Amino acid sequence: MLKTKKSFFERVTGATSIEPDGHQNPTMPIYAEEEETEMVMNSQPGRSIFVEEENFSPDAEGQLTIDVYQTEGEIVIKSTIAGVKPEDLDVSINNDMVVIKGERKNEEIVNPENYYYQECYWGHFSRSVVLPIDIISDKAEASLKNGILTIRLPKADTTKIKRIQVRGF
Repeated sequence: MLKTKKSFFERVTGATSIEPDGHQNPTMPIYAEEEETEMVMNSQPGRSIFVEEENFSPDAEGQLTIDVYQTEGEIVIKSTIAGVKPEDLDVSINNDMVVIKGERKNEEIVNPENYYYQECYWGHFSRSVVLPIDIISDKAEASLKNGILTIRLPKADTTKIKRIQVRGF
């Protein structure tokens, strides 16, 4: 029997090809989105548990998913941050970059063996966004409502010409 590399579709969906003899491999590699770190899905009757192999670091940070768009007068950054209190968020603006940091705390301790699925990320997270244009950082605003973080960054008017007076001594 020849080994064949899984197609992109098989890796994304977790589907497996069934061999002509009807035999199916009980464990299949699953790949993380950011790095090609291999994960194995162990199948037991009635249960599926995803376990990341050896490359997991307890100090690893999660990365937020974001939407960044512009309106006529501002750049807007939105992110779903359910379960995080405003005081657990840190938003900083440095030159042309916005950095969002925080921590999502799981208040319930569950034995890993009792999970059927564990897809939610608990722990520290961060995201850096390079801004496409100049903004006025002093007038930036951030709000958290219904689990959605919204950051509004007013655009700097770069087309306006500012004249300064030259003083002589």
